Amino acid sequence: MGDSLSAAYGLDSPSQGWVALLEAKLKARGYDYTVVNASVSGETSGGGLTRFPQALGQAKPAIVILELGANDGLRGLPVQEMRANLGKMLGLAREARARTLLVSMLLPPNYGKTYVQGFAAAYPALAKHYKVPLAPFLLTGVADHPELMQADGLHPLAKAEPRVLDNVWPVLEPLLHTQGK
Repeated sequence: MGDSLSAAYGLDSPSQGWVALLEAKLKARGYDYTVVNASVSGETSGGGLTRFPQALGQAKPAIVILELGANDGLRGLPVQEMRANLGKMLGLAREARARTLLVSMLLPPNYGKTYVQGFAAAYPALAKHYKVPLAPFLLTGVADHPELMQADGLHPLAKAEPRVLDNVWPVLEPLLHTQGK
């Protein structure tokens, strides 16, 4: 459940995005999981929260990867609102008995020190409160390399998508081994 960063925005094919690469990696390693990508470009945490109950009901996931918040930040929406929306989603995932991985997002410094720090702090606070694993910033090792980014400076090129998956995989893999939903 994510935004354009998980919806393969700007790539020639969705198969080039990190979520599709995740599905291929799972199959290659013998994991019996089907990946459902419920990501929508431009999605905010509020939009995700609106869609989330139906997505949970349809997919009945064993694991949820929650990658939202970047668009909230880019639009300057209140951090408390984003945090509340993500918290509600984490609670809904728990009620659905899905193991959940929260993915951190960061903002560029031009949004102001107080906002940027509050935004960044929301993710570890949510992970701690809901006792879910936290993946590092999705674009670690990518966003700071212009040659790996699309012209908009926000979305990775296809050649960077394996690195994006590498940011999620070490935190996701232990969830693949836990029993129960």
